[in-house]
Amino acid sequence: MIGRSIGLTASLLFASAIVAVPAFAAPQLLGTFRDWSAFQNGSGASQVCYVLSKPVSSEPKKAKRDPIFFLISDWPARKAKAEPEIVPGYPYRDGSTVTAEVGADKFTFFTKNDGDNGDGDAWIKDTADEQRLVEAMRGGQQVVVTGTSSRGTLTRDTYSLAGISDALDKIHAACGM
Repeated sequence: MIGRSIGLTASLLFASAIVAVPAFAAPQLLGTFRDWSAFQNGSGASQVCYVLSKPVSSEPKKAKRDPIFFLISDWPARKAKAEPEIVPGYPYRDGSTVTAEVGADKFTFFTKNDGDNGDGDAWIKDTADEQRLVEAMRGGQQVVVTGTSSRGTLTRDTYSLAGISDALDKIHAACGM
């Protein structure tokens, strides 16, 4: 659904957890841009700005998963601009990779599971591809993410890219990047 609003409460709670800040330091919503929301949190060396979106479709439909997100973050203190991350809502199969496809472009991510809570994350394998992925997303209509859970379930999440350019511009300005 074009113009679909992200569940703000869930996004804010997730956003607080993803940037590892105390519960009392809620992220600031910078704006919602169609299917993407922009946030800022912290200041100085701990400042982070990021956009996130939830998939418009997920397969298999009956797979039990925690919240699913695609994030792109700016970390000014680390001089890291537009760092993509995938949160699948489950732990990944050990040693597996994840792919993200935008049109004919395909990008490979490595996986990392958090042993404490069992959640998985995926980060772009070749950091030189980060900018190429973000530019493809700015010019694309959707990104399709495929990964395998620790139980062997192949998942496919499709994200709308409507609004991503405006959301990215907002966080780059907020974090001075």
